Order: sequence, then structure tokens, then C-alpha cells
Amino acid sequence: MPDTALPIADGFYVSRSLPISSQECVNWYPVVNDGPALSPQSLFGTPGIHEVSTTGTDKQYNRGSHVKNNISYFVNGDKLYRLNSDFTIDALGVINGEPTDRVSIADNGTQLMIVVPGVDGFIYDENAGTPFQTITDPDFKANGSPQQVVYIDGYFLITTDSKKFIISALNDGLSYDALDFGSAEADPDTIVAPIVHNNQLFIGGSETIEVFQNVGGAGFPFQRVQGFVMSSGVSAPFSIVQSGQSFFFIGGGPNETPSILAFSGSGVEVISTDAVDFLLSQLSDAELEDVFAWTYSQDGARFVGFTLADTTIVFDIDSGRWHERKSQIIDAAGTRTEKWRVNSLVVAYGKVLVGDAIDGRIGEISLDFFDEYGDDIIRRVSVVPLSNNGNSFKLPSIELTMESGVGEADLDPSIRLALSKDGKTFVDERTRQFGKIGEYNKRAIWRRNGRFPRFCVMQFTMSDQVKPVIIKLEANVV
Repeated sequence: MPDTALPIADGFYVSRSLPISSQECVNWYPVVNDGPALSPQSLFGTPGIHEVSTTGTDKQYNRGSHVKNNISYFVNGDKLYRLNSDFTIDALGVINGEPTDRVSIADNGTQLMIVVPGVDGFIYDENAGTPFQTITDPDFKANGSPQQVVYIDGYFLITTDSKKFIISALNDGLSYDALDFGSAEADPDTIVAPIVHNNQLFIGGSETIEVFQNVGGAGFPFQRVQGFVMSSGVSAPFSIVQSGQSFFFIGGGPNETPSILAFSGSGVEVISTDAVDFLLSQLSDAELEDVFAWTYSQDGARFVGFTLADTTIVFDIDSGRWHERKSQIIDAAGTRTEKWRVNSLVVAYGKVLVGDAIDGRIGEISLDFFDEYGDDIIRRVSVVPLSNNGNSFKLPSIELTMESGVGEADLDPSIRLALSKDGKTFVDERTRQFGKIGEYNKRAIWRRNGRFPRFCVMQFTMSDQVKPVIIKLEANVV
């Protein structure tokens, strides 16, 4: 029989019942080719990370980053740092709180504000006589403990833990008036997070989202847009992120388990699959609250990621498919696999720059890098189960077409295939090479793969630091 083309780029979909689907897609992302191509869908390897600077190793976990006037800032450990265009780094001031507590950052073009939720707020202004200051105005905390900050229409707007949000004086993040506050009105739920989208203020509560606009006047300038209330709330304060003409977050309505939602102009729609929702349902309340989101675009792809306790799940806005990102960590404690080690990212100086979850390194991510700070990236994909209408079948040959000849003169990179008859246990792992440099016609073929009584799941794994592209998968089924 002729070879049968099999789907290789459906992305992440690990069902609660593995025999139904055990589709892993770790450190690969699916690409749907727009025009005529060798295959309509393929897989590209996720980017690697190379160091551009560092703030040290002792408790220097990244807590957040921001770009103001084309200059990048990172909060690592207990300090605010400026990363300059030549990748030198300057310490600017001490940021209170635990070294692992995430911070919220915004700017008004002159001042950079950093809020440590429940602790303090800080202003950095390089043009001021005292560039770095703690916000000491007593009215800053008169309406509750500040939690997160955004910027809109000349104001810093800060949510608090007392179901209120406050604003700074116009263009001055050091000055406040205790009477300048607003609150959610349609539902008395807790305010979780704010976001500014298309110059409108969205206040995300635990069960609803309300929209406010600046109406000006002598009093508090922000008033709720009547009739515009979304019946889905936000589950994690740092899980809300904007990309393009939408924003994304983890949330749901009353009596709903959390999903990943996208604002669609007049409401929200669910973009997570039931496999992603199952991952979210396994998180404790504390783990769910700690989830954070990030977004970036690179080489024509736009990603929105959500970092959970043990993995990072990523939505490709263009293909509509999910994949996972994980890092291999090698240190004194041994070798382990964790969630993607990126804690925040910004675009500055023509690069996508990332803060680290392990130490104070600041890195650049790029599809031209094939390692993470020198460590291998373990890439794995398990495809949709192959069946023969309930009948047994044999697989005389399996061929994975990759971009071959991407190795080096002394390195013939390899990829490994393991097979499963139940979707749970993978055995008989065998390795094939796909070409030293210049060996462009080398093929990865596995023969005599055995008989399968009901179905077969194929799992491919690679770790060599070479360009990773899977073009298509074919098998001879008899």
C-alpha cells in the first residue's frame, strides 16, 4: 500500500483519558502553511535563549520587566535594574517584598511606577532630583493596599484590596487624593486585575468584568459604561495580557471552572480546549492565583503564553493551536524538567529580551538559538492515535521528513521514535540521524514496527542543538 500522510501539527491535546488522545507538543509549535508547500502543516522548534547580561545568581529571580522610552527595565530579586542598549546594567533602587513576588509596572512617559502587591509602590524618574523614590503620600494607601497599576489618560490607576481603584494626580505618580477612587458597581465581587484596551479601562473582578471610560469633569473622571458588563471574571491577577485587538486571561463565570478566554469586542470567548481546561482544573487555588501570562510575536508568529506550576502552555493566535514549553534545568540539585524558565519578556533594542525564573540572567530569545543558556532543549511530539477502524494492523515503515543536513561536520543530529499500543506506555525507542551539514537528502525511516491490535501512538523526541523543523509524517499501514 502507498504511504499514508499522518497529522503531525495538531498541537497539544492530552486528554483526561490517554487512549483517546495523548498528543504532546513540547517545545515545538505548529505552523499552518499559507500557500502551496511540501506539507500543509509542519512543526518548528521553539526559540532558544542566550545571555545578554546578568544581575547575579543569589535570589535574583526575575519579578517583572517593562520598556519606557525604548529603554528596558527589569526587577530582579530586591532591585530595579536598567538594561542599557549596550547590555550594561545599572541598579536603580531597592524593591521591597519577597524576591519571588511578581510586580506590576507601568509608565507615563516620564515616571516608571512599580507596585509590589500588598507591600509598596515606587517611582523611578531619571530626570528628577531624586530619581528613585518610595511613594509616601498617605492617600496612596487610604483606600486599601495597592495591588496592580496601569496607565491611562495621564493617570496611574491602581487597584486595591478593598474593591476600589484609585488614580494619581495628573502626570504625577507620587501624589494622591483619598477622594479620587472608584469601585465596581454591577457586582460586589473582588477586583482582581485592571487592563487598558483601546483606551478603555476594564476592571476585572472575580466574577465579572466592567468597562469604564474617562468622562472628565471636576470629580473622579472614570465612570462605568452603562450596560457593558461581562459575566466572566478573572481567576489570576497576572494572567491577563493584551495582544493585538484582543486581550486574554484565565477566568470564568459563577459556578464555572477556569478556562482561557479572549475578549472579542463585545464579550469573551473560550479559546482553551478541554485538555487545557483539565490542566487548569488540577491547580490548587494558590497555584491558580500564581499563574502569569506573557505575549510576543516573532518571525510572523504571535504567541500568548500562560505559565502554570509545572508547565507553560502557549496559544498561537494565527494557527489557533496550543503547545507546551518546558526547560531542562541542570544545577547542583541535579537535572530536572520544569515550566519554561522565562518569567517576563519585553521587546527592546531590536530583540525579544527575557527575565529568568532561576537566577538573574537576562537573555535574548531567538529561533536562531537552539539551546537555553547552553543547556539542551528537549523537544517531544506525540501524534493523534492511528487506528484502522478497530482492526489490527501493521506498520512496515514510518518516515519523518525533517529539514535534514542541519548538523555539523562532526555531528549527525538524531531523533528518536517510541511507540505505544495504549497511549500510556511508550516502548522500543529507536534513533535515526537526519544529516550532518550538507546531507540534505538524508531520510529518517523506521522499518518493521510491528503489529498493533487497536491503535498506535507515535512519540518523537530530539535534543540536539540544531535547527529543528518537522515537515511531515508518513506511514505504510497494512
